[in-house]
Amino acid sequence: MNLLKVHDLKVAYGGIQAVKGISFNIAPGELVALIGSNGAGKTTTLKALAGLLPLGAGTVHYCNRPIQNLAAHVRVQDGLVLVPEGRGIFARMDVAENLLMGAYCRNDKAAIAQDVERVYTLFPRLAERRTQLAGGLSGGEQQMVAMGRAMMSRPKLLMLDEPSMGLAPIFVTKIFDIIREISAQGVAILLVEQNAKLALQVAQRGYVLESGLITLADSAANLLHNDAVQRAYLGG
Repeated sequence: MNLLKVHDLKVAYGGIQAVKGISFNIAPGELVALIGSNGAGKTTTLKALAGLLPLGAGTVHYCNRPIQNLAAHVRVQDGLVLVPEGRGIFARMDVAENLLMGAYCRNDKAAIAQDVERVYTLFPRLAERRTQLAGGLSGGEQQMVAMGRAMMSRPKLLMLDEPSMGLAPIFVTKIFDIIREISAQGVAILLVEQNAKLALQVAQRGYVLESGLITLADSAANLLHNDAVQRAYLGG
């Protein structure tokens, strides 16, 4: 059974055919890495899945129904949630307000309050800074805000776009520990990450995207030991 099934996806971005016909799938609770160099089409793929870019061609089935014509906010309501590259936090809101923005599609106040506390358990640092403006936090703390906000939507599939970008090594370690914990809770994750080695170390499976096409698909363990992947992405 697939939670997400993408078939022959094509997406143009800025007048360029950035994604040229890719197919892949994700099972419920699975952690899948999508790796590739800059400009390969990774972010374009995530934005198209989130409903932020129109599809040029192809189909996207999520929870066994086509979603390519659904608005972005409807996809969020259905549990398909993107944490964008660059985090996209609300800098002039405090941490608590940012988290509540992740529940904007919900009206179950008691459950929302419980989920806020769950996020603070997952991200203890945010609990300490709940009244601070998000724009004044460090890059790693802002990434935690973005991920915590996404968790407030109760995702079935969480898409993470470059979660370690620009972070100090200590925060990279913490963020990936949290990614493992979210995955262990049963949330499926599609991970786009510049640090291919880290991504493949936490994932079950992986896809290699090159110039808008998937060129390799295998278990994460096999991709870690693939000579071509090592030379291109792992410094081997």
